[in-house]
Amino acid sequence: MKKALVIGATGLIGRNLVFELLKSTHYSKVTVLARRDLVIKHDKLHQILLDFDDLDQYKNEMIVDDVFCCLGSTKAKTPDTILYKQIDFDYPLKVAEIAKVNGASQFLLVSSLGASVDSSIFYSKLKGEVEAAIANIGYTSLSIFRPSLLLGSRNESRPLETITQYLMRVLNPLFIGPLKLYKAIKGSEVAKAMIKTAIIAKPGKEIILNNQILDLAKS
Repeated sequence: MKKALVIGATGLIGRNLVFELLKSTHYSKVTVLARRDLVIKHDKLHQILLDFDDLDQYKNEMIVDDVFCCLGSTKAKTPDTILYKQIDFDYPLKVAEIAKVNGASQFLLVSSLGASVDSSIFYSKLKGEVEAAIANIGYTSLSIFRPSLLLGSRNESRPLETITQYLMRVLNPLFIGPLKLYKAIKGSEVAKAMIKTAIIAKPGKEIILNNQILDLAKS
């Protein structure tokens, strides 16, 4: 049985991921680094409430086998691009570096459809940059998940996203064949795909696109 570390556990994918990890017989301990309490109790769960600017103080809490990163923000929530970069790039990279030094061998990263270092879109470019930076750390196994629009309830209010989610639920049956790449996906489906991928622990770097995430979740 392995030990897991999760960052971004209070988000749509992260909450589902923690529940899946706690149910899994493959993990004996699940450490969560977060700013807010998950308000759940479990014998396997170890929550650490912290300021991500002080990650060095928690090095000893990052002695794990697998790291799951679901951390991310939006422009609406974080309009300051410097702070946005801290959340989406600096914090994941710092955790990845510390955990690797401590012996972690597998990193699973939630990115986004369209992520590319060459993108002209700030969000997509930053996602591509963090993918590349973590790949350079040298994990034995690196899995990058690029989901499409996420479906599910969030803690914070996002009116425009709520409307978009409704429309996508109606249109989703039309996204078949090649269009499956853009089909809206539940946060719980991404979480299930991450767990299944982590259990296999395939060596090397693997980019898992939206259609593949959907297939994994249902397998």
